[in-house]
Amino acid sequence: MSMWDRLLVDCNIATMEGGGLGVIENGAIGISDGKIVRAGKRTELAGYRARKVDALDGAWVTPGLVDCHTHLVFGGTRADEHAMRRAGASYEEIAKAGGGIASTVARTAAASDEGLLAQSRRRLHALMRGGCTTVEIKSGYGLDPKSELRLLRIAKQLGEDEAVRIVPTLLALHAIPADQRDRRAHYVSEMIDQLIPAVAREKLAISVDAFCEGIAFTPAEVDRLFKAAAAHGLSVKLHAEQLSNQKGAALAAQYRALSADHLEHLDEAGAKAMAAAGTVAVLLPGAFYALQETRKPPVDLLRKHKVPIAVATDCNPGTSPMLSPTLAINMACTLFGLTPEEALAGMTINAARALGLAHAIGSLAPGKAADLAVWQIESVSELAYWVGLPGPERRIFGGSDA
Repeated sequence: MSMWDRLLVDCNIATMEGGGLGVIENGAIGISDGKIVRAGKRTELAGYRARKVDALDGAWVTPGLVDCHTHLVFGGTRADEHAMRRAGASYEEIAKAGGGIASTVARTAAASDEGLLAQSRRRLHALMRGGCTTVEIKSGYGLDPKSELRLLRIAKQLGEDEAVRIVPTLLALHAIPADQRDRRAHYVSEMIDQLIPAVAREKLAISVDAFCEGIAFTPAEVDRLFKAAAAHGLSVKLHAEQLSNQKGAALAAQYRALSADHLEHLDEAGAKAMAAAGTVAVLLPGAFYALQETRKPPVDLLRKHKVPIAVATDCNPGTSPMLSPTLAINMACTLFGLTPEEALAGMTINAARALGLAHAIGSLAPGKAADLAVWQIESVSELAYWVGLPGPERRIFGGSDA
């Protein structure tokens, strides 16, 4: 019998396998070469040997949390806009007044690479402390090819420096710069024709994203972007149906998008299209909360058509300054009506699906990465119950404490 690297015992396990929590009480997990070898009842693993054995004193073990939608790399904050919003200004009004995305673009451009890396690292560390072992990072605060490439390189650097899996996404069409509004078609062409090939050539992202909305980009412009992404072997994702129904989710499904995100204004046709394409619905309760929206994503429609539901922080400086994955889980339940089981699946296996990584992460099964979170709680439902749960007692990444 071979010697494992590590054996975790005296724990309860939520494997997230089999379409539910996959609970194993009094369980054990064997780890070798950074991957899970076995996860089962402690009695089933009796007799196996490991170089290191950790008794977890009855703690719960879940997959490491997966934050599948963040805008983590940016300069400065938009705390002033928070005050404006509290005074009654809308998202659109703030954007038209020169705030919003344009404000962050300016502060990001003014920051040095070192400064931007340091700011982003602090935010990443907060998500890691909260239990994340995988974090998606979008670009989108550059708004020109050179600046967008810079942001993706910084995201890549974070992944090389830290004990966390970084999944980079090119947010190619996020907002139109003020000086390009009279040259809209030219701007869109430049972002598509120059940026997509460069990102594919340098392998700086695995997916391409866009903001499909009345204040952003049209379905026709997004369609052009998605065609170019597909031609270069890149997956697609979409900010869709956040403020209005632009039929973006159905468009994303035509390209078998990994996910469509936000979805407050999703209709049944969009839900059906997503289900048929296997496109994951990513719900972002932090943005709903910060914007004080009243229209919720149609969770019952998603359930009816069996669309996988993921949950993410949407960490960004303007509309979701959230740095707690467990708070996102709680809000998904309290604001959107998800069950605790659905919310945890939303930040584990379904979040992995939203990144195209369900084969490697998101559940505790043989052959998957040994990315785990160890929680000192009495019931796994506490992950959705506590407001401000500080994070796991232990975070294990690739089989090692991190």
